[in-house]
Amino acid sequence: MDEQGTGYDYVRYKKLLAEAVDEPKRLELIEIMIRENARDRLEAQRAADRIAITVMTVARVLGPGGRSDQF
Repeated sequence: MDEQGTGYDYVRYKKLLAEAVDEPKRLELIEIMIRENARDRLEAQRAADRIAITVMTVARVLGPGGRSDQF
């Protein structure tokens, strides 16, 4: 019932919901959705961390005064 790496595949979730005819399958569906949402939040946090590191690196390279073009 679990397919990793599919993201927000609404057709898939609709199919899984239709197949969840008993309590164990419904609980499994809930667990899948929680796990995939947690994975998506973790990926978003990692992306935000990468952006923050890039910004800090650029600021460090440019120095405290920023970039000044001297001709």
